[in-house]
Amino acid sequence: MNKLVIASNNPGKLREFHHLLAPLNIEVQTQSQLNIEEAAEPHNTFIENALAKARHVSRLSGLPALADDSGICVSALGGAPGVLSARFAGNDPKSDQNNNKKLLHDMHGITDRRAHYYCVLVLMQHVDDPQPLIAEGEWHGEIAHEQRGEGGFGYDSLFWLPALGKMSAELEKGEKAQLSHRSQALNVLMEKLND
Repeated sequence: MNKLVIASNNPGKLREFHHLLAPLNIEVQTQSQLNIEEAAEPHNTFIENALAKARHVSRLSGLPALADDSGICVSALGGAPGVLSARFAGNDPKSDQNNNKKLLHDMHGITDRRAHYYCVLVLMQHVDDPQPLIAEGEWHGEIAHEQRGEGGFGYDSLFWLPALGKMSAELEKGEKAQLSHRSQALNVLMEKLND
């Protein structure tokens, strides 16, 4: 495989994918470059949404498609925001800042701050691929009491990494690329591809 389309318009995810895929000599296009609208994400699980996105983009592009569905899951909130991470505070418009404010509000007074980022990747070689490659990654940390850091996106300015004494948003790009849920999932996916 020397070309694929990433089934996402999320600028943060696209930056991470380009950085992570650069060493593999795969020509990467995005669905927006091919004028493909985003797929609906009506499902309650990350895996179902990722499959829907990959199938949608592969069908419309005629190329292999890599889809990601990911989010942050907070133990004390029963796994929320979960699949609604990008729309936690609503769609009008989608906003990382509004999502972070809502999460801080919902976590007010809660002592159990455990959380993890979760990512599932689906690679479909073609639209009728009966065995899409599926890989998962998790990145564990805690929800901080206030935002800090300028890097990253999503909930990175609230995602505290106790072992490092930093927020995800305070990590260097290369450091995050080694640790993140997305890079873990991509490493698993590459192992499956090489097999």
